[in-house]
Amino acid sequence: MISVPRWLLMALAAMFSGYHVVLGIYSLATDVPATPWPVVVALVLYVVATVLSLWPGRRARMPDWLAALDLAVGIVLPLLVTSQLDPARDNGYATWYVAAVGTLMTIAAARRQLVVAWVGVIVLAVQTVAWAGPLALGALGVVGSVVWVAIAHMLSAALAGAARATRRYAQAEREAAAWQAAQDAHLFEGRMRLAQTQRLASPMLRRVASGGMLTDAERAECRTLEAAIRDEIRGRMLLTDAVRAAVRHARERGATVTLLDEGGIDDLDEAERDRILSQLADAVEGTGADRIIARTAAEGSPVAVTVVGLSGGAGEVVESEDAEVALWLEIPRAG
Repeated sequence: MISVPRWLLMALAAMFSGYHVVLGIYSLATDVPATPWPVVVALVLYVVATVLSLWPGRRARMPDWLAALDLAVGIVLPLLVTSQLDPARDNGYATWYVAAVGTLMTIAAARRQLVVAWVGVIVLAVQTVAWAGPLALGALGVVGSVVWVAIAHMLSAALAGAARATRRYAQAEREAAAWQAAQDAHLFEGRMRLAQTQRLASPMLRRVASGGMLTDAERAECRTLEAAIRDEIRGRMLLTDAVRAAVRHARERGATVTLLDEGGIDDLDEAERDRILSQLADAVEGTGADRIIARTAAEGSPVAVTVVGLSGGAGEVVESEDAEVALWLEIPRAG
């Protein structure tokens, strides 16, 4: 994409504006203006408005107060200069104000004050028609000023549309990058879980595939392995070597352990997660409950993990009205 330096555009605008000032000063040396003082005031106003409009700033859009000043200057300039001119004669360079107002309004349009720019050239056209008639619109260059404002309007609209499209494309690129990163993370995690599952289940699967009959101890080991594989799927971030060991010990004594990770600790750093999971391992290892449930809390909650242990009751402890809470632990998100 080809870009034009901002300083170059400002320099060109300053050159055009300076040229109009030179023409205005030159017209003072002739006998065209009846008296030079209104023209001098017009030149001073024009120079002040142009310098303020071209002064470097952080914002591309012209401030409203400066736009109002430019519009006021654009209205006053024709009144001051034409008050000393005769519309019936050839005024030559004394009509410098037409191009000056057009340049000032073009600068306003380029700095995204389109309403002010159009009002300024419309007032210039109306004043010209009222002063010298409709034919003066072409003879004095009012049409050219309107064309320059129209070009600046189209360029400003095109640049604004390009800027909006650039922002949309940048946002889409960030979203695509985030989606790709999430997919890569899911793929890596899936491969890691698959490798962990293979490491756990391969010995027993080979034993089953050999065709031998399983003993009661081996069947119990199969159930333990099945629960461990389920933990790898549903437990996700709740699993560390210490948690796995504590859960295995609890199951070996006959407890039912359920680990549910719903993404509540995904945003924590490694140190905070290790602290939370260390407390979880200690809680599972230290309780004698018959059923243990560990679940991550929702994001934004001050609690990271909730651990509940139930004891007593007949059959499934979680469904029994006689079950008692043997453990209730809320591990805080912040240490």
